Amino acid sequence: MLIGYHASHEQFAPSQLLDYVQAAERAGFQAIMTSDHLAPWSQRQGNSGNNWAWLGAAMAKTSLPFGSLAIPGGWRYHPVVLAHLVATLSEMFPERLRWIALGSGEALNESAVGRGWPDKTKRNERLEAGSEIIRALLAGETATSNHPQLKTEQAKLWSLPNKPPLLLGAALTEETATWLGKWADGLVTVRKPANELKRVVEAFRASGGGGKPLALQLQVSWAPTADEARMAAWHEWRNAAVKPDLLAELKTPAEFDAASCDVTPEEIDESSP
Repeated sequence: MLIGYHASHEQFAPSQLLDYVQAAERAGFQAIMTSDHLAPWSQRQGNSGNNWAWLGAAMAKTSLPFGSLAIPGGWRYHPVVLAHLVATLSEMFPERLRWIALGSGEALNESAVGRGWPDKTKRNERLEAGSEIIRALLAGETATSNHPQLKTEQAKLWSLPNKPPLLLGAALTEETATWLGKWADGLVTVRKPANELKRVVEAFRASGGGGKPLALQLQVSWAPTADEARMAAWHEWRNAAVKPDLLAELKTPAEFDAASCDVTPEEIDESSP
């Protein structure tokens, strides 16, 4: 098991995060994870740097392995563009970008480019099609796809790593975990009550994910006193209490702030220890 530090682009400016990942390495964390967002979850957080630009600098300033979320469905990044980014980072820093976790995205980040926001079934179709393009390109193949939203014609990457990162899948539900077990190299999920988390993991393993790596994102709030920690989590991460069915559908930080305006500091204990 590796215990890593999550570099939160929403909460800190990219320049601050460069300092923090170096501090995390000095403190003994064993890996770094990042997300790929255009916007923060709340207007109070006030940041959201470009993950892929930042990764090059962060990997140059540390020696730790990295993992990153990525959205290959063709809204902000066509899968050819995303594969190009991943391959370049992996070639410059061999075996340091250990995995990317492919997800179907959130309207908060993807709807801004004006290509609409389809339902979950359509998003999953694009996710799987995008993952196939990325996997082929990272393997050195020439990729062509006739998928309506992800058309690809004789794409090829010319600067490849000796060993590409694993393509994990990101899941919040048993249903998605079951689907990912059939094609993803591993699973990334978030903290839930133990019985719910166990069902997600078992669903992934039962559908083909047995023996594949697992990654868990756990938010904790740390301060000199429990009250200070609770208030910090309540100020920055109230979005964690938003209902799961809204997480992918709300389009702006202001909408997330409105959806979580009634959350009390005490309620945040359930999502952020």
